[in-house]
Amino acid sequence: MTIEYVATCLFGLEGLLGEEIDSLGYKRTETMDGRISFLGDENALARASVNLRFAERIYIKIGEFYATTFDELFEGTKALSWYEWIGKDDQFPVRGHSIKSTLFSVPDCQKIIKKAVVSSLSSKHGVTWFKETGVKYQIDFFLFKNRCTLMIDTSGTPLHKRGYRPKSNEAPIRETLASALAKLSRPREDVLLWDPFCGSGTIAIEATMQMLCIAPGLNRHFEGEAFPQFEKEIWQNAKEEARAKIITDSDFQAYASDINPECVEIAKENAKNAGVTSNIKIFTQDALTIQTEGRRGTIVCNPPYGERLFSMREAEELYKKMGKHFQTLDRWQQYIITSHEGFQALFGRRADKVRKLYNGMIPCYFYQFFKNK
Repeated sequence: MTIEYVATCLFGLEGLLGEEIDSLGYKRTETMDGRISFLGDENALARASVNLRFAERIYIKIGEFYATTFDELFEGTKALSWYEWIGKDDQFPVRGHSIKSTLFSVPDCQKIIKKAVVSSLSSKHGVTWFKETGVKYQIDFFLFKNRCTLMIDTSGTPLHKRGYRPKSNEAPIRETLASALAKLSRPREDVLLWDPFCGSGTIAIEATMQMLCIAPGLNRHFEGEAFPQFEKEIWQNAKEEARAKIITDSDFQAYASDINPECVEIAKENAKNAGVTSNIKIFTQDALTIQTEGRRGTIVCNPPYGERLFSMREAEELYKKMGKHFQTLDRWQQYIITSHEGFQALFGRRADKVRKLYNGMIPCYFYQFFKNK
């Protein structure tokens, strides 16, 4: 059976996510801001859930249509084959978003869609009341420029929550974004990767997981595992396939340091949970004192923005000091993410490349310095 899936991601990560989907052997059907649709069989759900590093959620697409009135929304929803997925005892709550659409009231859309799904299921199951105590099929709608896409969430807990980070510092970077920063920095076995503002250790952990080929979803549960339409074996097979790819003899090394000893202890615990302690050295150190010690290296970091940690003035002073000290680090490449649009002027250098990304809902800029002049 061929199923159309939708994988969502943070804005700016569509290219990386698309490459991952391609590498799994699945055909992309559409790419738009924050989401990619692709075709696959039943196994594709488990393999994508376990392996995709940059996806936030994976959905089963039920259908889509244009709707500018509530009548069109009701009839379009009712016409879809909900009975193929939702049984008469199952749960089917509704949530969603509306962007640049005539039907802008999310609560009203939720009510209409729920009513239409009930009507559709009633005619198939022969009941008029649903107790909703069985398997949960979370229905998500996405209205964009009056095109309504209706989907069922298979992830449950968002995919960026890998399970290794029960504790975090006050302003943790999302795991999917940290993984993207690591990927874009091109980690290599013979080049030290150092995050001198490590916080919870997420960037260094995600980089090491990539280099060791540790799949991000190996140690967590997915909502789709409860769907009877998918054999239990596909989830076991996907995880066994992923475990077989883990590299156990890599020479890759990452440093994760922070001026705050409490953050360092949290990072150590998270690295242990992720199974990457052999390849990460975690310690307390001021970022303005780091040295190359004659090694080749790459800095990848997420310094305070002046949003949740530090005041804006404190963050700006830090950027100035970073610029002066990082200039002393021989030919080390430097990759720095911040929401501050004036970072380059404060840092004292123009980046070789700037990429716009989002840390949650905060628009950020990933400044990439390939040559330390």
